[in-house]
Amino acid sequence: MTHRTRPPSRICPNCDGFASAAITLGGRDRNGHLRTITAQCPACHGTGTLTARRSVLSPAGR
Repeated sequence: MTHRTRPPSRICPNCDGFASAAITLGGRDRNGHLRTITAQCPACHGTGTLTARRSVLSPAGR
């Protein structure tokens, strides 16, 4: 009996699933907290996954 195959993963190829990154701005505020900004992947808009592709089937005989 064969095992079921898993569907291909939908991980974003541009960020490999790591969609957001915290980048330090190189200093601390007056309370001593490290100043950071969040950068998101422009391809997946910070989700880390791609939308499911719809399969396009052409009608037979056309």
